[in-house]
Amino acid sequence: MDAHFLTPLFTPHSIVVFAGPPDDPGRQTAQARALCAALAAAPGQTPPQFLHGETTGTLGELARSRADLAVIALPPDEIAAALELAGRIACRTALIISNGIEPDQAAQFKRIARREGLHLLGPNCLGLQRPPLRLNASVAGPLAAEGSLALVSQSGALTSAMLDWAQQNQVGFSQVVSLGPNAAVDLAQVLDFLAADARTQSIVVYLEGISNARRFMSALRSAAHAKPVVVLKAGRRRAGNEAALTHSRAIVGSDDVFDAALRRAGAVRVRSFVELFSAAKCLAARYRPVGQRLAIVTNGGGPGILAADWVDEIGLQLGRLSPDVAAALKPQLPPLASLVDLVDLSAAATPGHYRAALQAAAADPAVDGVLAIYTPQLECDATEVARAVVAAKADSAKPLLGCWMGDASVRDARRVLNDAAIANFRTPEAAVGAFGNIAAFHANQRLLMQTPPPLSSLAQPDLEAARLLIESVLAERRRTLTEMESKALLAAFHIPVTQTVLARSANEAMMLATQMGFPVALKIDSPDITHKSDVQGVVLNIQSGSAARDAYSDMMARVQKLQPRARLNGVTVQKMARRGGGRGGREVCVGLVTDEAFGPVIVFGAGGTMIELIADRAMELPPLNQFLARRLVERARVAETLAEGWQGGAPADLDALEHVLLRVSEMVCEFPQLREMDINPLIVDENGAVAVDARIVLQPGPVSGTTRAFDYPHLAILPYPARFEQVWPLAGGGEVTVRPVRPDDAQMLQELVRGLKPESRYFRFASAITELPPSLLARLTLIDYDREMALVAVSSTEAGERIVGVSRIITNADQTSCEFSLLVADDFGGKGLGTRLMEGITDAAREKGLSDIEGLVLSNNSDMLKLMRGLGFTVKPFPEDPDFRLVTRSLQG
Repeated sequence: MDAHFLTPLFTPHSIVVFAGPPDDPGRQTAQARALCAALAAAPGQTPPQFLHGETTGTLGELARSRADLAVIALPPDEIAAALELAGRIACRTALIISNGIEPDQAAQFKRIARREGLHLLGPNCLGLQRPPLRLNASVAGPLAAEGSLALVSQSGALTSAMLDWAQQNQVGFSQVVSLGPNAAVDLAQVLDFLAADARTQSIVVYLEGISNARRFMSALRSAAHAKPVVVLKAGRRRAGNEAALTHSRAIVGSDDVFDAALRRAGAVRVRSFVELFSAAKCLAARYRPVGQRLAIVTNGGGPGILAADWVDEIGLQLGRLSPDVAAALKPQLPPLASLVDLVDLSAAATPGHYRAALQAAAADPAVDGVLAIYTPQLECDATEVARAVVAAKADSAKPLLGCWMGDASVRDARRVLNDAAIANFRTPEAAVGAFGNIAAFHANQRLLMQTPPPLSSLAQPDLEAARLLIESVLAERRRTLTEMESKALLAAFHIPVTQTVLARSANEAMMLATQMGFPVALKIDSPDITHKSDVQGVVLNIQSGSAARDAYSDMMARVQKLQPRARLNGVTVQKMARRGGGRGGREVCVGLVTDEAFGPVIVFGAGGTMIELIADRAMELPPLNQFLARRLVERARVAETLAEGWQGGAPADLDALEHVLLRVSEMVCEFPQLREMDINPLIVDENGAVAVDARIVLQPGPVSGTTRAFDYPHLAILPYPARFEQVWPLAGGGEVTVRPVRPDDAQMLQELVRGLKPESRYFRFASAITELPPSLLARLTLIDYDREMALVAVSSTEAGERIVGVSRIITNADQTSCEFSLLVADDFGGKGLGTRLMEGITDAAREKGLSDIEGLVLSNNSDMLKLMRGLGFTVKPFPEDPDFRLVTRSLQG
């Protein structure tokens, strides 16, 4: 039971190398020669054993070569035999460093590795480096310097380039992993390992693509919760040329969706590999959560203005000193200093002036971070200014960055800043961008902490009516719902819609318009017309019955001429909603697109007929809660029009808008058949929100309307499993609320561990720890409900809530069994809580389709062993450690 199954790969105690005979270089591949040279230069803590003979060597030789890791650098036709031999000598992992492997060959190697019980990295990769162990099992160049940064790359060429750049810029690594396009060990598994790696403080990833969005998001969220993760992704082009059936699909590209996924995972995206390392360096400093207000302290107006321009360009805010702080600082600065917007110290600035200004800015509540810019001056020592910056940093926890412009005259100053772990840059734009990454990281961490359920706490939607409607459309072999069908589906989820009635003749249109009251709108109704406005199929502000009649006749004739093959059901008549600018409602659009990799994505932005030209779009992965819905609205450009005073109007009802977004999230979670959606326009004013027009596109698939727990395979993020929430009575009186663990449970879980007796802590953790390390606490509270589950028992008193018990399962690598753990507060022993928690977590494992549950219990933990026997577990010795007992139970039957 390894802490992680990739430990023998990335931290091997013994290595065997299949590289061909070194005395015959002609029979070695270029990769083999490079690998042997790399291993010889950095042999690691345990030198590798080379199998110099043929891969069909004697079993006696092989038996002596047992190792954690088999490194294979052979011609393609010899690799399969080497993998089989690695399995026969009980190697646990294997690394293939061979290029030019075809996909069918790679698939064969994966099959052999699975059969032999090997976790395989490669082929078509450059290998791995573990600088803290002096291990260089790669052909990516010399062993990198040791550091706390992990690098994972899907490009061999860029791996070599980044290592070369890092060497010249004094960047060290805890781990370097090159992943080829056909690697059996994938990016998600590597992220899982690095999240738990004590030597790694931050992670940088170069990414070209993902194969499983759910696994990728799960691993990335877990890693980003434990330590900063910075991602550089190639391929920013828009998605393919498939015709869009909705405006939302037309304005959203796959790269937009990737941005939304990274935000939700709590990671940070950068645009260049130089920025990749600078962002990781800044984030590794672990500044406290910050906002977006950056104060700029400079001795030159020009560089300060450049920095301020870039602050605005990337969506940050310029941090301006509050009046009281500015008034107190002014007498301490040179006469020509200016405190309007920038803190411009003038060319007369001294180290003392810098220190005073930086300390004042850092202490100002109106400032979230500070950038110190220095330009060379004849009468000022750049190094002394750097020392003043270092002294100012000691007085504040806020981010402090430097920008020392120039070259030869500021080299010593840069070294002073580097030694004090102050990130410094050569240009104002780079420095501002680095602060932007810090601000984005902490904003994204707030998104990461959200774990919404599939259904909100709003009134229960009519799932049965929605299911029947979708089934009827698919039964007719249609994909696109009519406007009336689309509105009916929205209404089933309690989204307000305008009354819409179909008229099949000009006289019907006249009568319906008169009954509704004027003004009204007329729209063409056809399953074959994607956008009504493209065929002049919308007429607004009709003020009389005769005008409605004439508009009907003109519209039908016009559309028949433009689209002679289109099936026309007639014209819908609906009451006009208050729309547009002025004191009326604001037109926005709420949409849905389905990304090939990440599945459904909810889109929000400006609406109306100019939607594709404006291309205002903000995106979020479902499920949503109120916090996520509000942040989604704030990211769109149209958000500023919703505020009070816009064009003299009252503020829009944001609660009503969030209600619509939450309802759309519910629709997306419950019905995977929804492929595209436009609610455009959605009119929002001070009185609420109403859907004026809607278009929904389906994709074939079974329609359930109710989804079993642990399902939702169409979502990249599994919703919070609220169905497990329940109240349990306790033996002897009292009750506890049992529910799945959430990220905000971290402090209560820590208090549970701190409050245990030493013996209880030892029985649970087999160590003398008094509290959980932050990285472990993060992993235990932000979990992937798809591959693990943790139930916490919460007791509520007048003093507040506390966690008094927790049970947990984690799915093993075989995907058929799981390992459990159990912990109960000492003062809640003997109340039946441990039994109930074990029964609950066992039911969760059974519902996931797992066949067996197992765990390790210390041999002297008699109470736990008694409980396990009482629950039907088999207790037997654990072969690898006599101090433990292995307890197992079948979940079948």
